[in-house]
Formats: sequence, structure tokens, C-alpha cells
Amino acid sequence: MFNSIAGLSEKLRAGRYVIDTVSLEVVYLAARMRKPLLVEGPPGCGKTELAYAVATAVGTVVERLQCYEGITEEKAIGRFDEALQKLFLTTQGDRLGEDWEEIRERLHSLDFFSQGPLVRALRYREKPCVLLVDELDKVDQAFEAMLLEILSAWQVTVPKLGTIRANPDAIPFVVLSSNEERRLGDPLRRRCFYLRFEYPTVEREAEILAVRSEGQSEE
Repeated sequence: MFNSIAGLSEKLRAGRYVIDTVSLEVVYLAARMRKPLLVEGPPGCGKTELAYAVATAVGTVVERLQCYEGITEEKAIGRFDEALQKLFLTTQGDRLGEDWEEIRERLHSLDFFSQGPLVRALRYREKPCVLLVDELDKVDQAFEAMLLEILSAWQVTVPKLGTIRANPDAIPFVVLSSNEERRLGDPLRRRCFYLRFEYPTVEREAEILAVRSEGQSEE
């Protein structure tokens, strides 16, 4: 995604995003090594903004999975559109008896699958997208474990659909954010580079304001 730390710094600065040297190096290493980036800190300290700043710097899209208590794998991965499947069956008429195996295979293809953010991120082909898994601390351990397959092998297995793998040339840049309502599990943490954000100091807020005011005429 980036050829050098200096290149990353320049692109983030062009997008009017302020980042310290240590955080800049961690983001660069995570991107170069294709490892997820876990960002922890209190609400409103800029964790989510980092994902969008990187996407702007690369010129790519953000696939965002907003986590909440009780979220299901279906919400994250996707589901088959049963209404569309039934509609398709009604159009097949006499073929149902003769070509059932072919029709069943078609019914369980991506043509009838409503893709969630995780699948969309893996199937992005033009260039690596940014996958933002926001407020991961709100999910349970079972959901967290589901993410391990994606973060370790860049693939996800969907019943009846099969295994969906990322393009080796378009591995998504993953940002996991946590407000620390609970501690994320060690298996997940071991797979990630880590950053901790705090609320900006007065000096940092002044720097952010100055950068974002560049090029704007005074009123």
C-alpha cells in the first residue's frame, strides 16, 4: 500500500491527518506486513478516523463493520437472499426436474448471496480496501473467534457457498477499534500490531487545527 514511511506520512498529511512518529511507523509496518492493526482507547479519540485517513491516502474504500452487543455472523459475513432464491425458482418451470443439480448450485452462489462487510472486503479486487471493524469490544468471544480465520488466512468459509479467499494482491488493510469495555482475547491480539490512542493534548489539538486550516481563506 505504501512504498515508504515518508510516502505514508506525505499522503496522510495531504489528507490533513495528523499522526505522531511512533503511530506512523506502526501503521506502515502493519500495511507492509499485511497484519491487522488493533487500536484501543476511549470513545472519540480518533480510532475510527485513522481507518478513513488511510483509505483516503491510498485512494480506496472503507468496508465498515459496526459492532454491537448481540451482532451475528450473518450480519458480518452475509446471508442468502431467500426471497430472491424463491423468485428464481418460480422462473425455472419444467427445468426443476431435469436440471435440479445445476439449479441448486446456482441458488447457492454469490448471485443469491447478500454480502456483508467481511465478504465484500475479501472480494475487493481493484486494490486493497480498508476493513474497519469498529468497537470490537462489544461482541462476545464466539464472534471474536470467528474473525480469526479471516485475520490469519484472509479467507472465510460460508456454509453451502464455500470458502471465499482474498486476492493475494489485494489483501485488505484491517483496523480493529476497541473502547476497552472488555479485554479482547490474546489469540486475536497476537495477530495484530497495536496502537493506543488517548484524547489529544492542547498542543496536539492546535496542530490538528493548523493542518486542517491549511489552504483555507481567513474569514
